[in-house]
Amino acid sequence: MSERTMERVASFDGAELAVHRLGAGRPVLMLHGLFSSAEMNWIRFGHAQKLADAGFEAVMPDLRAHGDSAKPHEADAYPPGVLAKDAAALVEALGLEDYDLVGFSLGSRTSARAVIDGLRPRRLVLGGMGLEGLAGWNRRAAFFIDAIDRFDEVERGDPAFMAVSFMKTMKIDRVAARLLLQAVDDTDPEELAKITMPTMVLCGDKDDDNGSAAKLAEALPDARHVEIPGTHMSSVTEGALGDALVEFLGATA
Repeated sequence: MSERTMERVASFDGAELAVHRLGAGRPVLMLHGLFSSAEMNWIRFGHAQKLADAGFEAVMPDLRAHGDSAKPHEADAYPPGVLAKDAAALVEALGLEDYDLVGFSLGSRTSARAVIDGLRPRRLVLGGMGLEGLAGWNRRAAFFIDAIDRFDEVERGDPAFMAVSFMKTMKIDRVAARLLLQAVDDTDPEELAKITMPTMVLCGDKDDDNGSAAKLAEALPDARHVEIPGTHMSSVTEGALGDALVEFLGATA
């Protein structure tokens, strides 16, 4: 079993991001989903360990306003595209040159945006994401902002119940999260031509939360669509997720 470490890295604006690391070898920068964390998305269910066992180093930041990272309450700490800016700052600060990039849900949106803005990983994984989801953030963000605003009155049966329950489980800082939700950029489908590296669009077979994964794979220059069992929430718990990452990132062709 590899030893897990954690360090704090200053981002472009000085905000400290917690970066969890596991394994040794080719770095894989892994960006988790909304209201989640490196621990919940990548470590708890063994995905990072599978990568470490296969000869990779899992480099797993907690996104701004999540996990052990900074959760500022000032609006100017959340400029447009802040998460993609954080990703680029981490690549530079950690000296990542020959690396892979993996995202899930919000992490996929961030990864796609960061590549369009200039990051050049060897391989890219967009998990829990479909074509419509990349360009439909305003509607998605509005749903979560409403869940935050009605946090104390949401009851079972309400469409926001699962989101509120997960926020409670993860002890989300709602002030920081609300600010972050307003700082995520949409990605126009025409911009996808800039994502030229080999890409895996990895999605649960019952996950359509962010639109069609198959259509996203078709829209990318060099992508394959891979299905694993599960919904948007449950697919993260499936061992098949880690297996798919190892298979794709370990491929030489």
